[in-house]
Amino acid sequence: MKNNLKILIRAILAGIMISIGGTIYLSLDNKALGAFLFSVGLFSICVNGYNLYTGKIGYVISNKPKYLIELLFTLIGNVIGTVSCGYLLSVSRIGTKLKDAASVICEVKLNDNLLSIFVLSVFCGIIMYLAVDMFKKVNDFGKYVGIFMGITIFILAGFEHCVANMFYFSAANMWSWETVLYVFIMVLGNSVGSIILALGNKYGLKNNE
Repeated sequence: MKNNLKILIRAILAGIMISIGGTIYLSLDNKALGAFLFSVGLFSICVNGYNLYTGKIGYVISNKPKYLIELLFTLIGNVIGTVSCGYLLSVSRIGTKLKDAASVICEVKLNDNLLSIFVLSVFCGIIMYLAVDMFKKVNDFGKYVGIFMGITIFILAGFEHCVANMFYFSAANMWSWETVLYVFIMVLGNSVGSIILALGNKYGLKNNE
């Protein structure tokens, strides 16, 4: 139980970091710069060892079944962190600007079909796993390049990140049962994308060893 509480706390902190990145992105008119600076969220998470669902799900294939419990608490903590930040910031002086910017983004997502959302989420999962795995395995400056390039690419490409979107939906105050369904599809897509790349690395690279 104590360990699960630590996981939950680290996940909430990860949600806060993603929310800070999301706030930067929503606050800037230059979306390329905003996407780049959003990366501070994942950078902080990786450096501090916080728990981000999209950064951990790919490793489910190399862990014992109890890892699923860690993933569950991680996802719950990410929800708590992003939703809390989204609604807390809505009562601040920048709340209106954030809501207006987030609403535009969220309307595009909710007007899309579920298959499109799933496909875009799969590609985001691939990018997220790649960025986090590079941080784990690369020992030089390249580990940081992976994070900043990965986040910038998935945002500018229009891929769907479930945790970031939880913040956007909260900042826009656009939660509904439909929103929950869309976030579920995003979680599923991110999971599939990450696991696909993890499996590819595990089995596809064996012949090169």
